[in-house]
Amino acid sequence: MGDGSGAEKPDEFAAHHGDHTHSDVSGGRLRAAVFGAMDGLVTNIALIAGVGGGGADRQVIILTGTAGLVAGAFSMALGEFASVETQNDAVQAEVEVERQELERHPNAEEAELVEMYLEMGLSKPTAEAVAREVHADPDLAVKVHINQELGVDPDERPSPGAAAVSSFICFSVGGLIPLIPYLLGYSSLALGLLVGAVGLFAAGALTSRFTTRSWWLGGLRQLMFGAIAAGATYLVGSLIGVATS
Repeated sequence: MGDGSGAEKPDEFAAHHGDHTHSDVSGGRLRAAVFGAMDGLVTNIALIAGVGGGGADRQVIILTGTAGLVAGAFSMALGEFASVETQNDAVQAEVEVERQELERHPNAEEAELVEMYLEMGLSKPTAEAVAREVHADPDLAVKVHINQELGVDPDERPSPGAAAVSSFICFSVGGLIPLIPYLLGYSSLALGLLVGAVGLFAAGALTSRFTTRSWWLGGLRQLMFGAIAAGATYLVGSLIGVATS
């Protein structure tokens, strides 16, 4: 039985630790997965709408959609790998710049950190004490300055490989959804677009669990984005048409 002396704090901490978890929002996989899935859905829905609106038959639509899926999946994966790797290299370059500044101007850098803590609301004695302790460890000082000045943790950089694989898989799955009716033997453009619309809404609803947005609002937002792209390409296809022999 607790007596208010803090004897229950270990149990309270254990309960809080088990209940207080966060999603991995900095590893690169979540952004790449969402971007890949949405891009795959929108790209192939738009492609199907465009060639279907131009009068293409089922085989042409399957060929176009499959080519778009393969090309887009590789493009997304390579783009994600290059962009994440470049971002990591940029962060590492800033780490080296900060390390050199700490070696050349340690007192000025410590004073700068004190100012940052004061802006956060710490009292001056506390800010000075924390900054002094941080600067006692050069590696910790670099990490804290990078975190405070750039808003990133140099020890928790996203994996280019994980982002690329996640993007490739999710783009492929997203791009496959509007092709399903055609692969099953149907030739209806309306059916293909309907299946794609359901996929867009479901994807938007699923990603809303990582945000504060309601599932139906997330689904409608993605559906609207897809409708805009599909409408534009359908109009282009209708105006240009597909030559038939």
